[in-house]
Amino acid sequence: MSSFIEPIRDIAHLGHLELLTPKPDESLAFFKDILGMQEVARKGQSVYLRCWGDYEQYSLILTESAEPGVGHTALRTMSPQALDRRAAAIAETGLGIGWHDGDWGHGKAYRFRGPDGHLMELYFESEYYQAPEHLRPTLKNQPQKFTGHGVAVKHLDHVNYLSSHAATDGDFMEQKLGLQLTEQIRLDNGERPGVWYRATNKSYDVVYTQDHKGGHGRLHHIAFAVDTNEGIWRAADLFVDHNVFIEFAPSKHAINQTYFVYVYEPGGNRIEICSGGYLVLAPDWKPITWTEAERARGQAWGNKTVASFHSYGTPVIE
Repeated sequence: MSSFIEPIRDIAHLGHLELLTPKPDESLAFFKDILGMQEVARKGQSVYLRCWGDYEQYSLILTESAEPGVGHTALRTMSPQALDRRAAAIAETGLGIGWHDGDWGHGKAYRFRGPDGHLMELYFESEYYQAPEHLRPTLKNQPQKFTGHGVAVKHLDHVNYLSSHAATDGDFMEQKLGLQLTEQIRLDNGERPGVWYRATNKSYDVVYTQDHKGGHGRLHHIAFAVDTNEGIWRAADLFVDHNVFIEFAPSKHAINQTYFVYVYEPGGNRIEICSGGYLVLAPDWKPITWTEAERARGQAWGNKTVASFHSYGTPVIE
């Protein structure tokens, strides 16, 4: 007798993320001049930025704030009906905040907080990016020309949150939004301090990691994708040339098999540049579980995870 449960396919992908910074000018220069993102709008204390491969207007909102961290995270739904279904499901939990008319570039959205306090929203209506003449591509199936500026990040890939109880946040995303668990860490005591979730075929969009500092609603990192491993090596060289602190030099993750380099942007937030990974094509995918002993081995090639990975997040807790 099959125990297969039909998945909820109401979330399309990670749409955009608001990053808070106490150093708005320095952070903006980092994302524009070093990562190669383009400024497309300003609103109040916020600047809207896009990667060259974004089909929507933008994927990052950089907002001035007293402390670094994550403002809100937006997920695009599959349809207006899906938006209404997920909003109703969240409202039943008591974690819903309510509807607002939308932000620049997208329509009405439903806001809520995850169990640990992360501010999130769901939306469907969205404006596609229309490249100006000087960025209009020859290849009509990409949104704009490849600029090759800086790291030249292609799109926002995923977000990793710190949580006082990672498994609880993960269960919420699975049960109320329909995200599917792809990989997880299970300690000898049964706790799950790391859970990876996908919306569709990409192996993960949202991650929750246990906050060992006891904080709530904090950020571990956000990740931007480049096309190749060479793009990561090029990024590392650019970071060295611009005196950007590299926390974790280029390597390969065991979980999800992505290649990476990690740095801190001037406001203090951790940023990953990544490529590779795998697609989940099996409709009845079984989550991969890593034991405490297996994770003690380190990353894919055996190098140990840097110690700050288990303690640093934003806002900073000393």
